[in-house]
Amino acid sequence: MQNSPISKIILEGREFLIKRDDLIDPYLAGNKYRKLYTLLTTPKEKFRTLISYGGTQSNAMLAIAAMCKKKGWEFLYYTKPLSTFLKEQKSGNLADALRLGMQHIEIEEEMYREFISSLRLNLDEKTFIVDQGGADMSAKTGLEVLAQEIREQNPEANAVATPSGTGTTALFLALALPEYRVYTTPSVGGVEYLQEQMQALHALPKNLFILESKKKYHFAKPYREFYEMYKKLQEAGVEFDLLYAPSLWMALLEQVEEKVLYIHSGGVSGNRSMLERYSKKFGDLA
Repeated sequence: MQNSPISKIILEGREFLIKRDDLIDPYLAGNKYRKLYTLLTTPKEKFRTLISYGGTQSNAMLAIAAMCKKKGWEFLYYTKPLSTFLKEQKSGNLADALRLGMQHIEIEEEMYREFISSLRLNLDEKTFIVDQGGADMSAKTGLEVLAQEIREQNPEANAVATPSGTGTTALFLALALPEYRVYTTPSVGGVEYLQEQMQALHALPKNLFILESKKKYHFAKPYREFYEMYKKLQEAGVEFDLLYAPSLWMALLEQVEEKVLYIHSGGVSGNRSMLERYSKKFGDLA
């Protein structure tokens, strides 16, 4: 795997270190690059088809599509039905993944949960399923590689931070870095839901801290304060994603005083479509 550099930014008068995993690859970057480590190092002859499912602007979807393109694997991706807005979009993660060769299949909402549950029935040995968001024990190895890389770089911080969807990255990073405090925030649902997602993979380590936002946010919905945080970070010198990063940065500024190494989880390719939504809702901002 490719190492990523560490840079510094000043945000609201405080210095933060940034582990630039977003610079690794245009598509296979950030936490998805780490989660897919096992598959990235798997000989291409082992599989013929990869299957996954989830959101239509998922960063994991795009990363898997890029990996399958490199490996020569067929990639089938299942979602709930698309909105008219998404069908008309010519840019964004879905459009990019389709250009990379992904086969997209829509499943009616009332049938979706049962269909996903049945995916593993009668699989052949040449087919592999990647669960939504890469939430799988196979992601553990890639996060151990990241942990070792951080140790070798020896940053001037005793804490790291990474946002959470399923919580896979934060969980395995905390397990691999017991000497660091690991901060995260829930992006989908609340703290209890995130804990349940993590505990399905492993017991929660004591060095993992989940910061709760002061306000309840709905995932993928545009918020003025998220856009304002995105712009502050951009002005500080680094672009972050609009889906996961803003809430964690807000929580770090409000609740954490120590110096932090922020693991840039990539996902900035999805900003194009998100900025269109922000422009529609907040014409004076975007």
